[in-house]
Amino acid sequence: MQGKDTLFSKPITQLGEFRFDEQVAEVFPDMIQRSVPGYSNIISTIGHLTGQFHQANSKLYDLGCSLGAATMAMRRAVTKPGVEIVAVDNSAAMLERCQKHLDAFRSSAPVSLLCEDICEVEINQASVVVLNFTLQFIAQEQRLALLTKIYQGMCPGGLLIVSEKFHFEQTSTQNLISELHLDFKRANGYSELEISQKRSSLDNVLVTDTIAQHKQRFADAGFSASELWFQCFNFGSLVAIK
Repeated sequence: MQGKDTLFSKPITQLGEFRFDEQVAEVFPDMIQRSVPGYSNIISTIGHLTGQFHQANSKLYDLGCSLGAATMAMRRAVTKPGVEIVAVDNSAAMLERCQKHLDAFRSSAPVSLLCEDICEVEINQASVVVLNFTLQFIAQEQRLALLTKIYQGMCPGGLLIVSEKFHFEQTSTQNLISELHLDFKRANGYSELEISQKRSSLDNVLVTDTIAQHKQRFADAGFSASELWFQCFNFGSLVAIK
């Protein structure tokens, strides 16, 4: 049974940087559903896209897999032979729970869990790669190198899926859409204290890009085409094709 996210419900005298530790892992499903609009749609479509783009005798990568929601959606979609899934996260607490979720559902597609920095993981023979709300936690100066490495390790016709929180260049647009997201969190039961403390905890940890910056980075990494396929408020998901 998942826990309810009350991590920021009481005043915290000394807020540290947000970390994907044991406490966050315990309540992560509740946190993500109440914080990220459209999350369930993104996960189900990752499965659908995997079904379309995975190739026989290739690898599928979930980089920053957390509890494995995208990993499991990918695994359920595998129909071709010789496919291996590699799920990577640098949080041992997340991977421990991810393994339990994977063990609960049988599948012929093997999954390897790696507790590593995704910037250090070798990518090879990949037909589908997923960065589901992961890139925003990577230092901006390292993002292009990571995407370039992914591109170079992908099969021709391979698909990259990147889900992110965005920001917008125009102040009026940014304020409007940010307020819509705050209303979404309020409607899901978060108090003003919880919203404020979590936002402070994420400062300088979660660093957003504009949609245009993402598309330009895909092009710089070598991808032939990219497009935004989903957006709700300041959250969305893009695809890039090799």
